Amino acid sequence: MQGLISSRRGATLYLLAWLFLGTALGGVTVAVEDTAWVNAMIFAIPVTLVYAASAGFSSYYLCRAYPLAERGAASVLLALGAAAIVSTLLWNAVVRGWNEACLLPEVPWAGIAFKPQLAILISGLGVLLYGLLAAVNYLVTEFERARGAEHRELESRLMAQEAELRMLRTQIDPHFLFNSLNSISALTSQNPKSAREMTLQLAGFFRQSLSMEAHKKVALEQEMMLVRHFLAIEKVRFGERLALRAAIPQDAGACLVPPMIIQPLVENAIKHGIAQLAEGGWIDVSARRAGSLLHIRVDNAVDQDAPAAAAGHGGSEGNGIGLANVRQRLACAYGHEASIRWARQENIFTVTVSMPAETKEG
Repeated sequence: MQGLISSRRGATLYLLAWLFLGTALGGVTVAVEDTAWVNAMIFAIPVTLVYAASAGFSSYYLCRAYPLAERGAASVLLALGAAAIVSTLLWNAVVRGWNEACLLPEVPWAGIAFKPQLAILISGLGVLLYGLLAAVNYLVTEFERARGAEHRELESRLMAQEAELRMLRTQIDPHFLFNSLNSISALTSQNPKSAREMTLQLAGFFRQSLSMEAHKKVALEQEMMLVRHFLAIEKVRFGERLALRAAIPQDAGACLVPPMIIQPLVENAIKHGIAQLAEGGWIDVSARRAGSLLHIRVDNAVDQDAPAAAAGHGGSEGNGIGLANVRQRLACAYGHEASIRWARQENIFTVTVSMPAETKEG
């Protein structure tokens, strides 16, 4: 019963349906008993509403006690049949009692003669309505069960997706740390002061990245602050050989992106591009918002004579971890709504990321 009237709208529809049935029973009573409309309505509507409440609750709890998935068809039919007969007998008693109470000499517009044909009609109607209520309750129960299973499946998918995203995010830190420690190791023997400075910058970088760990998404401008902090670490090693050019309009900077989504691309640009150039080079990070999409582009200079695979950030040295990680994280976070593409044209390597432009974290 609670399933049918659990909302105000459901309770209103349930009441209106039974008022209609009560009015219909009053109309039949007029035809069978040859009585006035007022007498028929005073007789039919109240007893119909009483049956609506009693049979409704009875069928609801009986359907809960005899779920179709756990009970045999015979036991369910037997229980429902017995309950329908008992409810109908009780309803007949209520009908007769109410009619007797209305048969007062001083109130001619209440009460009816109550012929045997009407008693048979009410008995058959009681059994039929009880069966209908039971069927509706079973349908509502199955609908709620299916909706609950769908909700649980959705929750499981979200939990699995979040676990995969956490795993992919934790993959970035060791990869970046491995590269940074290699750089510090190389600087230790050549320039201890620079190695110490790079170590301090590295500690600051991880302190800043930890502050973003609690968020599933951060503003693009925050992500760019992390990128600039990362480049400050690399500048200890490269000095003036490394330059950043950034063009992030305000509307694009306010959009949300997964944390550490640009840093792997910039790291790859340095490792597979700038580091291979004797004179160094530049990295260009730009973003633009186009309707419901955010486009981020990372360009960097590469050695024109280097093999395409190595310059394309996918050589044997790097194994394409950064690009593969970004692609997987985008797929987990946005599905088919996001994409990443890369291409090389002569001495420029370009990575383009497209994702939904969001300004509020879901």
